[in-house]
Amino acid sequence: MLSAILVMALGGLVLGGVLGWASIRYRVEDDPLVEKIDAILPQTQCGQCGFPGCKPYAEAISKGEADINRCPPGGEDGVKRLAELLGVDPKPLGEGLEHKPKSVAVIDENLCIGCTLCIQACPVDAIVGAAKQMHVIVAEQCTGCELCLPPCPVECIHMEVIHEDVTTWKWRYPVHSLHPARPH
Repeated sequence: MLSAILVMALGGLVLGGVLGWASIRYRVEDDPLVEKIDAILPQTQCGQCGFPGCKPYAEAISKGEADINRCPPGGEDGVKRLAELLGVDPKPLGEGLEHKPKSVAVIDENLCIGCTLCIQACPVDAIVGAAKQMHVIVAEQCTGCELCLPPCPVECIHMEVIHEDVTTWKWRYPVHSLHPARPH
């Protein structure tokens, strides 16, 4: 029995070592421009830009396949930051797109039938619940993308605007972008 455990442990160590070596040897390097563009995008994963999420939109922008003004959650500020990064002139938001204030989904527990359609539609897993049970929105995770609204058959979900105050205020830019590294 002890020899079987030792053989399994040795096999695990060998396979672990091979996998570790392979992850370093065959690492796929990400495009640094895509990473910078993606960092500017609001990470709502809402699809309002016509892409399935922020990363695919960032990739399309870096390849010149998409314009920088297709992200309503990022608003005019996001377009300006993208234009600054890419060295192009800022543009107004694309036609048919409008910036909306930050909001969060709220479920009316008296109307929710537990169909799970909103859970399936949420791109950031901000809805918790089970079949035939009331669902709950995890407000801290909700990006306000509104993708949960259309599939709800009883229209028990509505959006509430988050008013900026001391408890909800956040930095608009990552701290590291405000203070670039200085050479020593």
